[in-house]
Amino acid sequence: MGTDIIIFIVAVLFGIFIYWRESNGNGAYRFINKIVNSKELQMSADNPKGFVYKQAFIPRLIFIVSIVLIAALILEFLTPISVFASYYGVSAFASFAAGSLLGTYLANIVIKSSKVIEEQSESLEDKFENVVEKGKEFIDDLKTRDTKVVEDTSEDIQTEPEPKVNEKSARDRLKDKGLM
Repeated sequence: MGTDIIIFIVAVLFGIFIYWRESNGNGAYRFINKIVNSKELQMSADNPKGFVYKQAFIPRLIFIVSIVLIAALILEFLTPISVFASYYGVSAFASFAAGSLLGTYLANIVIKSSKVIEEQSESLEDKFENVVEKGKEFIDDLKTRDTKVVEDTSEDIQTEPEPKVNEKSARDRLKDKGLM
């Protein structure tokens, strides 16, 4: 079980490497395309499509499995390692194919997300600056509101009616009634 995990991790890295290389240039795919297709059917010069780069699932799967199968056949016939003679060899073959396919999709996610981050970096900076400015305005509003509230309450206190001089106090009124 340990060797299968190691083979799977190496295969994921291999898939990432294949996808990354084809995203930088697709010379091998163009060469095969020129050999196989007629002049009218050949891909245009600005088409970035490769064996795994910008391909659908089925062509990508076929390419990965055929590359791994060719490598397994070379191992089978040129070395004393027998890949297809036991369950472990077939399991390693399947693990390598699945890991390579998974690696291509992981590389696709990483490359697309890095492109989106690069495109959005300027707008993110602008958004961050807007947030900072709005925060400063909010803090300034809080500071001015506090002083306005203090001024409003001081005006309310000053506008209260002052006691009239002509009226008697409560003590005097109680004395007049004879209760004190």
